[in-house]
Amino acid sequence: MPYAIPADDVVSIIDAPPTPLVRLAPGGAHIALVHYESHPPVAMLARPYLPLAGIRIDPVIGGRRRLRRVTGLSVLRLAGGLERPLPLPAGVQVGYPFWAPDGHRFAFTVDEPDGIGVWIGDAETATASQIPGLRIRDVLSGEPTADGGAVRWSRDGRSLLALAPPAEPPARPAPPIEPQLEETAGKHSQMATFQDLLRSVSDEDAFEALATTVPVRVDPVSGGRQELGPPGLYRGVEESPDGAYLLVHRLKRPFSFRVPYGYFARSVEVWSADGRLERVIADLPVSDEVPRMGVPTGPRQVSWEERAAATLLWTEALDGGDPVAPADHRDRVLRMAAPFTGAGTEVLCVRNRCLGWADMDEPAHVLLAEYDRDRRWLTTWLYDLGEPEQGRVLSDRSADDAYGDPGTAMMTLNPDGTRTVLQRGQAIYLRGAGATPDGDRPFLDQLDLPALETTRLYQSPADSLDRVIGFTAGGQEIVLWHESPATPPNLVVAALDGSGRRELTAWPDPHPQLTGMSKRLVVHDRGDGVQLSGMLMLPPGHDPETGGPLPLVVWAYPLDYGSAATAGQVRGSSQEFTWLTALDPACFLLRGYAVLADATMPVIGDPETMNDTYIEQTTAAAAAHIRALGELGIIDPARVAVGGHSYGAFMTANLLAHSDLFAAGIARSGAYNRTLTPFGFQAERRTFWEAPAVYDQVSPLRYADRLTAPILLIHGTEDNNSGTFPIQSQRLFEALQGNGGTARLVMLPHEGHGYIARESVLHVLAEQFDWLERWLPAAGGSQPG
Repeated sequence: MPYAIPADDVVSIIDAPPTPLVRLAPGGAHIALVHYESHPPVAMLARPYLPLAGIRIDPVIGGRRRLRRVTGLSVLRLAGGLERPLPLPAGVQVGYPFWAPDGHRFAFTVDEPDGIGVWIGDAETATASQIPGLRIRDVLSGEPTADGGAVRWSRDGRSLLALAPPAEPPARPAPPIEPQLEETAGKHSQMATFQDLLRSVSDEDAFEALATTVPVRVDPVSGGRQELGPPGLYRGVEESPDGAYLLVHRLKRPFSFRVPYGYFARSVEVWSADGRLERVIADLPVSDEVPRMGVPTGPRQVSWEERAAATLLWTEALDGGDPVAPADHRDRVLRMAAPFTGAGTEVLCVRNRCLGWADMDEPAHVLLAEYDRDRRWLTTWLYDLGEPEQGRVLSDRSADDAYGDPGTAMMTLNPDGTRTVLQRGQAIYLRGAGATPDGDRPFLDQLDLPALETTRLYQSPADSLDRVIGFTAGGQEIVLWHESPATPPNLVVAALDGSGRRELTAWPDPHPQLTGMSKRLVVHDRGDGVQLSGMLMLPPGHDPETGGPLPLVVWAYPLDYGSAATAGQVRGSSQEFTWLTALDPACFLLRGYAVLADATMPVIGDPETMNDTYIEQTTAAAAAHIRALGELGIIDPARVAVGGHSYGAFMTANLLAHSDLFAAGIARSGAYNRTLTPFGFQAERRTFWEAPAVYDQVSPLRYADRLTAPILLIHGTEDNNSGTFPIQSQRLFEALQGNGGTARLVMLPHEGHGYIARESVLHVLAEQFDWLERWLPAAGGSQPG
């Protein structure tokens, strides 16, 4: 059947231009704005691609499959608020920009018919030009980040390091018609159910042909280049801070049919600036037997120490990478300086798993984070690598504790090309969500390192939501992402001394018809002392005193917690502008439903066994939400639907199978048979063979004969998310069909785990509206039999 289209009021909202993405320049003088289409045509998703080694590759451009259409770039001068678009060819697909150390130039990619080109933009002049003759491949590096990817700036900003296609790429063989063979003997590969893996020798050859690149140094003006090494499977090339060496990450054969490319055999090497091999830091085999929730053995997180000329830091597991193996220390951190002879020097041992570090502006100082899996606990340390025994704890809290989150250290790209924690004297800056019992109030703190005392520089007002993007030039003002229930997101500059603020942008409200909606945070008890919360939204113009109770849509995604205290913390804000997106439950307001969004469904307990009571806990939470809103007279408890996406869809099917609370349900991109994810799911740590009863109990497929409420199942035909195979929805539908259930199955062509194409999201909205109108009766009616 053709795609369905909802009414014009919905279509106009979906087609409204989204707010641009923001990239603040180092130094704080400019912002690059990234303009994009929320929902490209399905024809873009229908372009042929090859699923290889966990990546979806567009063989025509030699890059990753494009799922978002970036339509243009503009630059915004903070001093005057002037926004100017970059002149680019019409209809091009643009990549995300990444700034040069000088803070006024930036690089970005543009997809060409025969590959991926690279352009240089200038924020001072609002001009852009293509680097002559340069093509790159981003198969192994992905789309550029703030640091770059397949192309990145040199430390001095005079050149670019890029991964270019070889002059004579390896031939890509035609896929043969042959049996697919795999064999195992003695391996314990208890890893996630990855998708898009290699399946044959032909796949291996095709992957190598498309991922092979040559590392080059390129002049950004003339396009002149110097080849730095032979063709290979390079993931990244990064200069040392002094520019004398290169840190090279690359893959090599053998590949694997069990894991994606990141676990293939790989090496980490140091080269001279002109491409001579100086030292192999790591030569690692295929990592297809990593313990569950563990890490590979050998060096990992190998990186340059940013405030040393040429010194490497990395970490290695001391427990075999196994989080349940007894060990006094799970990791150690090692250091090696130029000329990279001898063994790495052990700097410190980390009691729990090392998550990584951020370089301080002060040489040999880092902020290091470790995670205690057993306690679900995060600790952040400040270390002087020369005197690690003097390490100081900056933060020590439960990973679930939103109220106690001190924020994240702000980073900066310095004029010399180093990336460090933003530091002024002995102070650094932390920004965070600012969770409170009344909702989020984002903040910016200054942390004095000698005293470990914080000073609050800014906190979002109670009647709006202001998120800190960064400092302007001079450091006395900050750029804010400002929004409120009645005003859409826009950029604002605020003085830290409170002397004033000015608007930088005036992006319009994409759907003024929703401005009059009511939104408030509701909090109530689960019935056992556990606090629940959700964002209650009522349609514009609805008065609960005169309008009577409404049908309700409960939309949720269950989360795991170690304690009731942290599970009950409020996350989110009623002051956030409700930007209606295609997959947001707020869309139901347009059809007269009340919506309880982000309804908390906590699963609390020992991390090893909490899913033993998953059904009981989520059912109790759902009942409490309905009871609380029913007692307020806001909703009709007999006309309630439940919905969710991914793990929320899993929850939805379980609630319908194990309770009679709901008149209907909507489950998108879920997993319903946990025997298909036998080595764990979400936070479950046990395998199916260790806890078969739990896997059975939480699998809605197992209870399809009890799932009598109508359920709408939606899934992308090309869902590559771990565990949520499209067959999950297909088999649940067939089980319901065979047991007399009421269900509708919608399979969306070319879509993955989330739905992107305009045709797809409009169809989803039409299906959801029709489903609820069909199964939630009008006021005073009775549920259809």
